[in-house]
Amino acid sequence: MTPQRPGALERLGAAGGPVAAGVLVAAGLPPWGWWPLSILGVAGFVVLLEGRDRWGRLGLAVGVSAGFLFPGMAWAIEFTVPGYVAAVGIVVALTAVPLFLVPPPVLGSGPGRGPGAAPTWLALPGALAVVEWVRSVVPFGGVPIATPAQTQIGGPLDDLARVGGPLLLAAAVGVAGVAVAHLVGRSWRPVAVGLAVVAIAAAGAQVAPQGQIESSFSVAIVQGGGEQGTRADPESARVVYARHVDRTTDVEPGTDLVLWPENVVKVDVADVADAPEADDLSELARTLRTTLVVGVTEDVGDDGFRNAAVAWGPDGEIVARYDKQQRVPFGEYIPLRSLIESLADVSAVPRDAIAGTGTPVLETPVGTLGVGISYETFFARITRQAVAAGGEVVVIPTNAASYSTGQMPALELGASRLRAIETGRAVLQAAPTGYSAIIDADGTVTQHSDLTEATVLTGTVERRSGETIYVALGDGPWLAAAVLALVMGWARARRRATAATPSVHLS
Repeated sequence: MTPQRPGALERLGAAGGPVAAGVLVAAGLPPWGWWPLSILGVAGFVVLLEGRDRWGRLGLAVGVSAGFLFPGMAWAIEFTVPGYVAAVGIVVALTAVPLFLVPPPVLGSGPGRGPGAAPTWLALPGALAVVEWVRSVVPFGGVPIATPAQTQIGGPLDDLARVGGPLLLAAAVGVAGVAVAHLVGRSWRPVAVGLAVVAIAAAGAQVAPQGQIESSFSVAIVQGGGEQGTRADPESARVVYARHVDRTTDVEPGTDLVLWPENVVKVDVADVADAPEADDLSELARTLRTTLVVGVTEDVGDDGFRNAAVAWGPDGEIVARYDKQQRVPFGEYIPLRSLIESLADVSAVPRDAIAGTGTPVLETPVGTLGVGISYETFFARITRQAVAAGGEVVVIPTNAASYSTGQMPALELGASRLRAIETGRAVLQAAPTGYSAIIDADGTVTQHSDLTEATVLTGTVERRSGETIYVALGDGPWLAAAVLALVMGWARARRRATAATPSVHLS
């Protein structure tokens, strides 16, 4: 008898479980922040994985990845629906491949079951760490927005970032997910062992080195305010600049550091020092007797621009600058522009940003400031490089005003919190319409603005030295361990399959 092919409703039902598991994982991302649901979603993936063949694993990996990333990257739909679908589709594929490589688990109790015999215990944490790393390097230099590690911001596991950065944090999500999955088979020992391992690791991370306090200084973060969902044009650029000049008059003279957001100063010359705005900013720095760090964009020829953080000293002179290195694909430049122009309208990005070079720090009178401009806050390697080069505090001038919802501002703030934990440095984030924030070295947000409001955040932050384990080691050892865990998981799965296959003897 020929088996019937599943109907449309049956296929939809079969896909519903994986997608639902992915949506649960997405629930841990900012702005939602329900981190326990992310672990539950990973556990759902493990439960659904049991007993699946190769094609079943592929469908599951794609379904979970889609359920996670389509809501997690919903901010992209505000620009173009086809672009959103294409971009998320690429990232789904990058996420699904490592998940496809995870062998099915053995859940429940009995012979051959439990943490010692289940290759999933090795492979899934390794796969999630590999996902985290892959997302940070491809495509176009990486798009690490909405990743497994970011689902744990503000949860009890995020201190692990101080030890192993986002890779170790992602792996811990995998361990916790496999442990919870064993509840389905009522196998209490692997549940207890897995959760105990994660809890002990998280407790150890809380006492891991996070640098030493050297001194402190006063700061003011200026947010000019305005509506979300706006696009840049010459008139709006003048309004944004005027708002920030106006709000800066509320800053107390003698404040050590005043931080403005990204690209609130737009000039049509190749060097801001030659623009009229430079005189205004010089006068502000002198009047306030402060180090003033400002986000600047400069036109370079007819088809290029630079995005920089420029510092004026208390004497009114420019003392340092850093040019943004990690450009936003399709936001600040068009990859393969000649090809893309023949396929789509790219008039919203008429010029390509020129990538900066050098170390992401500003040597200023107030101290050595690590810098990550906007999109760069999603890249752990940039703030790690800044702190390894002597950064005592990290500044993040950013601009999420073009997004009409709060998802991207919340994702940026969450990423900046992770960068603080990883590096053991206070992080100061400035955005023209929010979120601006003062973040302590342990990732705690001590002050933050509301979206659209005009405000000045003031406070005192610690100038710190020394390195966390993550700053000292970087991603290399954790990536190697993740790949090894994935390979070992597969090797153990093969041995288990071989042992379970009955031998046939011919006489």
